[in-house]
Amino acid sequence: MNEQIERYLKAGTRDNTRRSYQAAVEHFEVSWGGFLPATADSIARYLVDHAERHSINTLKQRLAALAQWHISQGFPDPTKAPMVKQLLKGIRATHPVQQKQAAPLLLTQLEQVVSALETSAATAAERHDMAALLRARRDIALLLIGFWRGFRGDELARLQVEHIQAEPGTGMTLYLPHSKGDRLNQGVSYRAPALKRLCPVQAYGNWITVAGIAHGPVFRRIDRWGNLGEQGLNANSLIPLLRGVLERGGLPADLYSSHSLRRGFATWASANGWDIKALMTYVGWKDMKSALRYIDPAMSFANLQLLP
Repeated sequence: MNEQIERYLKAGTRDNTRRSYQAAVEHFEVSWGGFLPATADSIARYLVDHAERHSINTLKQRLAALAQWHISQGFPDPTKAPMVKQLLKGIRATHPVQQKQAAPLLLTQLEQVVSALETSAATAAERHDMAALLRARRDIALLLIGFWRGFRGDELARLQVEHIQAEPGTGMTLYLPHSKGDRLNQGVSYRAPALKRLCPVQAYGNWITVAGIAHGPVFRRIDRWGNLGEQGLNANSLIPLLRGVLERGGLPADLYSSHSLRRGFATWASANGWDIKALMTYVGWKDMKSALRYIDPAMSFANLQLLP
């Protein structure tokens, strides 16, 4: 019975969150030399020792991990002490840091990179270079699905062929059993449109056809000989992969991350008349603050018309 309880408790926490919490607790206990269970005073000293070296978000993440440890072990949570809360406010005021954000991938830039990839695909097909053809088709699908759905990197990495229904000229439905915004793990279905150009539906069909994928992860590693992996891409590998794709398309890759696709779509939608509530519903944001962080109202794009 205890094993079953542990199993379900583990399933209730995202893998990335669990790993980051474990690392934070180890940092407090091993690297810093703190004792668990901790006191509010030791938590305060820990914050002071790292206030100048870490961002406020990193410190808050460390506190969340320590809070979770104490609660799960049945101890009072020292991170909620008034002194700790006041200390965090003081650190934020004393060490203000402008939050860094990845640049949005603008529609014109997306088109530039996809055009370069289409050229690469055509050349690879002529030369019967299967490895290059696979990479080009995968990367086009990754960019267009990521952009038009505003997906996070981990969501792209977890897409499964059996959870996608695509109808050329109409659109596609992509189901994710769980995601960051789906706190109850009920699963969410997302729709993506068919477009006259830069079409995610066509890109997806081209990719799974040339790759011969009938089930399992949509986006996978391709080795130098063109062998397709069985496992899905790791979410952490998407940033270097995306930057490599953008660099080959003529963009300064270091400005971008996997969030650039999400920011790019949000900016395009805002510039094309989407109201903030419609955008929040489409992308999956739960609060206005999250949505506004992604939108750059100064950007504008030409409209893309949906296929009838």
